[in-house]
Amino acid sequence: METADWNEDNRYLSIVTAGSPQELKAKRIACQTVLLEQLNVIPIEEWLSRVNAMHDRIAWAAVNICEAQMKEAGYGPPPCAYSFIVFGSAGRQEATLWSDQDNGLIVEGEPDGIKKVYFEAFGVMLSDVLEEVGYEKCDGKVMCSEPLWRKTLPEWKRQLEGWMSQLEWEPIRYLIIASDMRHVAGSEALSTEWREALHAGFVNNDKLSTAVLRNTVRHKATLNLLGQVLTERFGDYAGGFDVKYGVYIPLVNIVRHLTLLHGVRDSSTLNRLEQLAKLGKYEHLDDIRRAFLTALRMRVNTPYAVQDGLLSSSDYIAESDLKNKQLLSELRDSLLLVRRLHKALQRQLRSAERRQS
Repeated sequence: METADWNEDNRYLSIVTAGSPQELKAKRIACQTVLLEQLNVIPIEEWLSRVNAMHDRIAWAAVNICEAQMKEAGYGPPPCAYSFIVFGSAGRQEATLWSDQDNGLIVEGEPDGIKKVYFEAFGVMLSDVLEEVGYEKCDGKVMCSEPLWRKTLPEWKRQLEGWMSQLEWEPIRYLIIASDMRHVAGSEALSTEWREALHAGFVNNDKLSTAVLRNTVRHKATLNLLGQVLTERFGDYAGGFDVKYGVYIPLVNIVRHLTLLHGVRDSSTLNRLEQLAKLGKYEHLDDIRRAFLTALRMRVNTPYAVQDGLLSSSDYIAESDLKNKQLLSELRDSLLLVRRLHKALQRQLRSAERRQS
């Protein structure tokens, strides 16, 4: 199926016409069935683009359903403009078919009682609607139902400034999550102004870049001293490999750090790599791209379970799949690159800390 045919697929287009969470869930499952048939048939970049286009349409429809439900509940229409935004893998357009919620709201203007009442109820209701449609609630509570991720634009700007000034592990972790923000529905102007505020904080701010680097170089060991892949020793996934946190997230983190350093606005890792290549400052970008595509391919091919039409996965490569010599060789090469890059970043961190001490 070519991209044009995919865009014209009725199951795909009809998502936005869903009038209830139940109908939206049914349309998601129908669309998901088509996508599963295309997995490993088309290039991974194109496949993920289609998956994330589906997620965006579902989110857009969920926002409309939620607005209608708010009217029915007596809240009326939204009292002002707002933007529904996503973070995490959704923000990077790398969400799988089983990704959970990572989202927030930007509300126009200064806070007041009317906005507080409306958007508090709206945020909770929208998160519930998305859960009904099949998006599990985020364990880390990065959701529009939470006050930390649901604010007016002036409140957001103050919060971003606070995270940038504290330079401690937790606020920098929040800032890193925020830096993957992507607009999905509502006022794009609010999202654009929010994004400009975030990137403005990094301009000529070496201490902030160093703090982000400090968070970036934390990484679980994935290779032993002989360069062999370290698998889980105990538990439900014994013998398997954590592809999400072992190779995918480290590459995401490395590329994100470089883009924040240079004011790159893109949120997609592949787009970020393209923008970094234009700067002509870094070697190994082609190697990083290859390793990242390998990580994406492995991540979407981890074993999954189906319940009530929806998918779930542990993000672990199964022990049996690691017996595939080609897969193991690609994984090992990617992990060796991650290890080299992390060592280089650790040297940069030590140098930056010496200069700033």
